[in-house]
Amino acid sequence: MRKLPPLASLRAFEAAARHLSFERAAAELGVTPTAISHQIRLLEAACKESLFRRRPRPLSLTAAGERLFPVLRNGLDAFAAAIESLSAKTEFRTLRITTPEAFASRWLVPRLPLWRAIHPAIPLEVIGTNGVLDLSAGEADVAIRNARSMPTDLTAQEIMRESYFPVCSPALLAKGKPIRHAADLLDYPLIQFEWLRADPSTPDWRLWIATARSVDPGFPDATRLWDLSFREESHAIEAVIAGQGIAICSDVLVGPELKSGTLVRAHELSLPGYGYYLVHPGERAKRAGIDAFAKWIMTVAKILCFGIQLGLVYAA
Repeated sequence: MRKLPPLASLRAFEAAARHLSFERAAAELGVTPTAISHQIRLLEAACKESLFRRRPRPLSLTAAGERLFPVLRNGLDAFAAAIESLSAKTEFRTLRITTPEAFASRWLVPRLPLWRAIHPAIPLEVIGTNGVLDLSAGEADVAIRNARSMPTDLTAQEIMRESYFPVCSPALLAKGKPIRHAADLLDYPLIQFEWLRADPSTPDWRLWIATARSVDPGFPDATRLWDLSFREESHAIEAVIAGQGIAICSDVLVGPELKSGTLVRAHELSLPGYGYYLVHPGERAKRAGIDAFAKWIMTVAKILCFGIQLGLVYAA
């Protein structure tokens, strides 16, 4: 038979340890700070250990408290997720996913039939936007963010990383001069899209030409950095597919076209891109749906990385 302290004491300690404040724990649980203090003293008596250093301020955990807190936090999260998964309402609660517009249209949306085949009871709302929605304020449940490094303000995990290089339609190359050197790309129309981030390492034509010039000192001075510019990355990619010019594109976003031969690499020189990260607040309200989506997208990304046919994997 398990010998456990009262659940009220465990909940009080977990909330106080998470906030490092009896007052905020009391507000969360709807009790008084005195009640929180009383419950924690009952738990300390049961453990025969002090769990908090109450003086001097601010409040901090003792070594015993630091050992107990993650175990208790994970246990309560597991209880909440299990109960949530048993609720009929959870199955039909919409999960809101925000992603960059180009990633939504070119990567996520074409793969949503795979999600529906596995999780038909969890509806998705996909919000394609280049703005950063506030997950903590409830503007979305999960975000896929494109960033140089992993976000640290929320729970995050890397899905994949990208590379950028010049791509074009083979029909365009068939009508123009052969490309033998990096400078030969300047004989073709160059397509650009606007980057919102102010980052000197942004993988655009400016950086690609500078990198090519550092490799080949004979690379001529470029009189222009592009001929055609778009606000949206997906529009630039569509222009490239239509044979209107050459663009520096992400291998993540044009992977299917490169595989089918609709697009080809115009030159081997590539630039490091960014990482795609799955980000969420870690709250419990939609934990079952968030966990399911996280597992699904990580699996799909891994399968694509190894070049396995998705239909065969999910049909197995």
